[in-house]
Amino acid sequence: MVNKIKFNRDDVIAKATNLYWEKGFNGTSMRNLQDTIDLRPGSIYSAFGSKEELFKQSLSHYAELGQRQLSLCLQDTDSIVEGLMLFTQRLVVNSQKESPNGMCMLQKTVAELTDDQAELLAFAQQLMQKMERKFAALLKQAIDNGELASDKDPARLARHLQIQILGLRNYARVNRGNINQDELSDLVKGIFVQSPF
Repeated sequence: MVNKIKFNRDDVIAKATNLYWEKGFNGTSMRNLQDTIDLRPGSIYSAFGSKEELFKQSLSHYAELGQRQLSLCLQDTDSIVEGLMLFTQRLVVNSQKESPNGMCMLQKTVAELTDDQAELLAFAQQLMQKMERKFAALLKQAIDNGELASDKDPARLARHLQIQILGLRNYARVNRGNINQDELSDLVKGIFVQSPF
């Protein structure tokens, strides 16, 4: 008779996500994982196949959280642009105190990994590109709705937004303690009133 799995898979992935987000892939040892998710290495390998596969599932979980948060922000506002601004605000300002690491986990992964970990690197890049495509689709809809000028390029706006979010999150992390939330909020608002918006 096969032993039944005695853990909540989603809970394990959520805990692993926070650990990987804090320490990075290479900085997270099997011992760290074992202590954080309360599974022995054999159980981790049995359930996920490898440390790399658990990391991929953690990256997917992180990206899904971002998609859900974006959907909530769009529901909480009257326009797409306002929803994107609220989403950006929450990512840049709130994540500095509410997350294991103020940086985007995907950005951190892309910066950390080398060509020796090409599969994981490509996977993180794909997830970032997926979010940029989501931004572009929303911005196209905002243009169609008349929220933005019809001569705007949604792909260019999406790229600009992605770059600004990543840059501001990193800037806030580098300047932790030297920049307050009001300043960060003003920088976020500036994204949506300056060129190319």
